[in-house]
Amino acid sequence: MVIHKARLLVTAAVCCATLVLGACGGAGDSDPGPSSGASGQPVAGGQGRILTLSDPRSLDPAALGNAYATTGVVGNALYGTLMTDSSAGEIRYSMAESFRTTDAGATFELKLRAGLVFSDGTPLDAEAVKFNWDRLKDPATAAISRSEASMIASTEAVDDTTLKITMVTPVPKYAQAVLTSSMNWIASPPALKKGQQAFDANPIGAGPFTLRSWTRQAAMELVRNPRYWDAPKPYLDRLTLRAALDSSQRLNTVLTGGADVAVESNWINLDKAEQSGLPTNVIPSGGGIFLALNTRRAPFDDVRARQAIAAAIDMDALNQAVYNGTGQPVDTLFSKASPYHSDRPLATTDRTRAQRLLDEIAADGKPLSFVFSSVPTTDGKAIAENIQAQLSSFTNVTVRIRTIEVTELAALRTTHDFDVLISSAFFQDPEPRLWTTFHGSSAANLSGLDDPALNESLVTARTATSDDERKAAYDTLQERLAELTPVVFLAQAAPSAVSTRNVGGLVQYGLGSLQPEELWVQN
Repeated sequence: MVIHKARLLVTAAVCCATLVLGACGGAGDSDPGPSSGASGQPVAGGQGRILTLSDPRSLDPAALGNAYATTGVVGNALYGTLMTDSSAGEIRYSMAESFRTTDAGATFELKLRAGLVFSDGTPLDAEAVKFNWDRLKDPATAAISRSEASMIASTEAVDDTTLKITMVTPVPKYAQAVLTSSMNWIASPPALKKGQQAFDANPIGAGPFTLRSWTRQAAMELVRNPRYWDAPKPYLDRLTLRAALDSSQRLNTVLTGGADVAVESNWINLDKAEQSGLPTNVIPSGGGIFLALNTRRAPFDDVRARQAIAAAIDMDALNQAVYNGTGQPVDTLFSKASPYHSDRPLATTDRTRAQRLLDEIAADGKPLSFVFSSVPTTDGKAIAENIQAQLSSFTNVTVRIRTIEVTELAALRTTHDFDVLISSAFFQDPEPRLWTTFHGSSAANLSGLDDPALNESLVTARTATSDDERKAAYDTLQERLAELTPVVFLAQAAPSAVSTRNVGGLVQYGLGSLQPEELWVQN
């Protein structure tokens, strides 16, 4: 769905899916919507040049995040997708034919398309899916998507195309967890068993492209997979992927024709691209970008420290400094258009309260001091520096910025060796994204907060059979988040992409994951 300037400021309503997830889309079905880019029938051939927001540390699906900011396009290119979703949240099937539950999410049946093969010609069957999913939930794998995979108690390959899934607890909307995580990507089990180094040199998937070469911190060259299941896609013969961390450089490269597409995260760039007449694609969402405050250790095991940070930050000042005023605040967890909206703010700027809390902590013998671990992207650097500057106007608080690489960020999500990190929880439907972000038992819970009332609200919302019951549960969740402050929401996310005018098929799904098989270039 292409969203133009007047619509960049709108957050979509949260969507509710049915409990029985039947096939909503056929082979090659997509939801590109209107486009101000190339028009007409897709043109086959040529090269696409894509700028990404980070370099992957490995091509193993376990090390890739399935979102706009975490090289989702790489996973989609090499491994394809089991399923995607439309802008309205409808499940659309690709390598999977269906993903159904008849018992409100206690069990599921995944049906694969017949005849699927990996790029080396070996079959992609139910056993391959089982191997990948079991591997993701193994703590030894340290997978980014372990939280999503760990919702499964067991899997059974019934036949070549059928996988039976039994859940730990019912998760009616589990399809959303699959398509927004690396569970959506199935790699060759024999190739994975050879180890990371061998796999990175020759990753075997069933995606639209295969790896030709990869020079770390430089470029990844991909070529068309002749065995891709959804002919005549991909339309492009070749892809070049290159990371561009600086937002100005990223947009300027597209404007000057040095790249065809840029995966984007910056509201300023979206505003400038719109003014320049470039096609843009934005996934509307609730939630947003936040500061994760590590409650597992000092200083943020003290709720007063967390509350002081939330009260001290002036969000309008941060928006001006980071996004030139074009960013959108997260006053409440859900937009006013959502059936789960609550007027209760997640945080309120109150300098007097912030200083009082900081003074109380200092009076106990140790003034607040912490390290802000920030990735070297334009947004990350600006957020860290602005918060450091804002807090410098208070007494009894010291902030040190530590710049980390994006690859190190993935490791910190497992080791939890940090004080403050920038992360996100954005969604179309809040389930299961909010559960994986905030439940005390979730491996993806960066803050580490384990609050019984908060946990219960998430479980109730997950299994609720009516919007009223679900809203009541999410009201409790928002109250606990505001009181306990495990995170501080900063701005709505901008899961997006920008292209030149001669590019067609600018399509994303889930959390802004770009689909390279849809791209084509009109010469």
